[in-house]
Amino acid sequence: MKLILSGFNGKLGRAVAEAAASKPEEFSIAAGIEINPNFAPVNFPVFLNIRECEEPADAIIDFSHHSAAGALVDYANARKIPAVICTTGHTPEEMEIIRSYSDKIALFLSANMSLGAHLTAALAKKAAALLAGDFDIEIIEKHHNQKIDAPSGTALMIADEISSVFEVAKRPEYIYERQSSKRKRNKREIGIHSIRGGTIVGEHEVIFAGANETISISHSAQSREMFAAGALAAARFLRGRPAGLYGMKELVSEVMQDE
Repeated sequence: MKLILSGFNGKLGRAVAEAAASKPEEFSIAAGIEINPNFAPVNFPVFLNIRECEEPADAIIDFSHHSAAGALVDYANARKIPAVICTTGHTPEEMEIIRSYSDKIALFLSANMSLGAHLTAALAKKAAALLAGDFDIEIIEKHHNQKIDAPSGTALMIADEISSVFEVAKRPEYIYERQSSKRKRNKREIGIHSIRGGTIVGEHEVIFAGANETISISHSAQSREMFAAGALAAARFLRGRPAGLYGMKELVSEVMQDE
């Protein structure tokens, strides 16, 4: 598969390029997209604007910035190729654009390309179904000091999975900071806390705190290679797919069926 790699000069973009290079029989980088002109030399053409790229490609992998989503899916639709969107922090307007284009082309959207992170979310959802009401739920996420958005998309994904076990009218409120509100904790809330420091790849912990006992479900990413492998697996998954909005649930389900 020939891939256009958007945001190739970031940490995760570089990891995807290295992972693709390790599988030359299956993947190659047809072009890179990078808005910052200062980058080390690479063995594929680079464009500052995706609209300038005319290299033949089978799919796009995007690890750039959520604000690029509109231009990216518009380009993918014009070329009739699928796109793997790995960015986080999308605004409601950006999400609406992504959904509208998924009626025309195959798009894969995930806040986290790690199988382990999605298993953590699934386990947290099951725990919430059993414990909600009697246990307070808090999520702590940790990332490196270069990460721009907070909270992480994975933390929000986990919170959404937990929230889905509640009736719509009783779904919890997400609380991102408590300094401005001097009150006791509300039972109908999920606290989400962000830590930024050093070179932490990514850690997520879900805490269920009850009377006299605490249950913790956690996931720790040891290397960015697993995110790169997940992005390539998503690109492979999209090949030949009809238009639609896909995610890790569909990918994991297909892998389990194949096994």
